[in-house]
Amino acid sequence: MEEKRVLPGKPNSMQMNTPSADAQIQDLRSHFEEAATLTEIILKDEDFIKKVGSSGRHMASALAQGKKIMSCGNGGSMCDAMHFAEELSGRYREDRPALAAMSCHDPSHLTCVGNDYGFQQVFQRWVEALGQPGDVLVAISTSGRSENVLAAAKAARDCGMTVIGLTGKDGGPLAALCHHEIRVPWNGFADRIQEVHIKIIHSWIDLIEKSLTRDQSIASA
Repeated sequence: MEEKRVLPGKPNSMQMNTPSADAQIQDLRSHFEEAATLTEIILKDEDFIKKVGSSGRHMASALAQGKKIMSCGNGGSMCDAMHFAEELSGRYREDRPALAAMSCHDPSHLTCVGNDYGFQQVFQRWVEALGQPGDVLVAISTSGRSENVLAAAKAARDCGMTVIGLTGKDGGPLAALCHHEIRVPWNGFADRIQEVHIKIIHSWIDLIEKSLTRDQSIASA
């Protein structure tokens, strides 16, 4: 019998599971049920909401003083970091002046530093190059354990920046490096944590826009 050949670099074909339609619907429903459960937990946690507010007000104050917001993360958290920055430099809901925000996602920087110094330093070097006293670093890690995010937080503190962390689970080592930490109370898969992170980010942007546009001297600057 002739042996089946698999072309180099081509993955083996996967066999498709065929659960019942009812089972698929229940699986899909469970995602929304878990998200709703977590949302209810957060809505009952007044301290959580206050932390979102205090960290958002700190960023609005920094921007009003001519400082900038920098953000970083890996994978889905990098996408969240990018989304936060672009809706500040662009817009969210209100027409207003562009706000100074940037995320670390430039492939040339990431590959240069990753190749020459190692992936652990890709965010650290970026902070060291561009961070200034009074700026804010939003460090995003669902586990609080991403080594390159930890290195960036340490570098930010060293140069006089404020570190705001978005974490989950037990907060990891990142918690101790943050001036403000918002920890999603979830120990399951990271996707539930990321869903809350983007809600926090949108809430921050809304708070920042409303805070700055209400100050006419800032809105007209």
